Amino acid sequence: MSVTTENSKKELENWVNQYSDELYSWALYKTSSKETAEDLVQETFLAAFNKIESFQGKSQPKTWLFAILNNKVVDYYRLSARTTKNNFSLTEESGFELSDGLFNTTENWINKDINPIWDQEEQLLDNPNFNLVLQFCMDDLPEKWKLAMTSKYLTNNKADVICKELEITTSNYWQIIHRAKLLLKKCLETKWD
Repeated sequence: MSVTTENSKKELENWVNQYSDELYSWALYKTSSKETAEDLVQETFLAAFNKIESFQGKSQPKTWLFAILNNKVVDYYRLSARTTKNNFSLTEESGFELSDGLFNTTENWINKDINPIWDQEEQLLDNPNFNLVLQFCMDDLPEKWKLAMTSKYLTNNKADVICKELEITTSNYWQIIHRAKLLLKKCLETKWD
């Protein structure tokens, strides 16, 4: 049954009373921030209020609200990934700069400290929030670099197959992979808290 204009306010009040705690718990789990979780739940109910007349009752209200909340969480991470303190952007030029900065003038490795995010006990790939940021960083790679990384690590294609697909040489392929990994590392260190 659809929610009509007359009873939409009352219905939403019932949903707020009934589902706020569960929505908040989920938002807190996804963001690890009380303030952000509160904001996301509030935004969820505001969006629900604005679209309540389109709710047709084909799913439970709780399911509908959680779908809205999940979209708000994704939007939150998308915005967080795009607005960084350092305004770091994933371009081929920044990849070259990162690669060039690994060696000193005598061609020796520059000793760099490891960022503390890599020194965690938890497995980062088991963390859904980390995976969201990783996906945003992957999406921001230059297109050819993203295709090379996806082909190598997600579809497990061989280097010669990838080189044919991207119409690049083998040495160019390995440089792209190396620089793309450096860009991903820098992006994750910049955007992952």
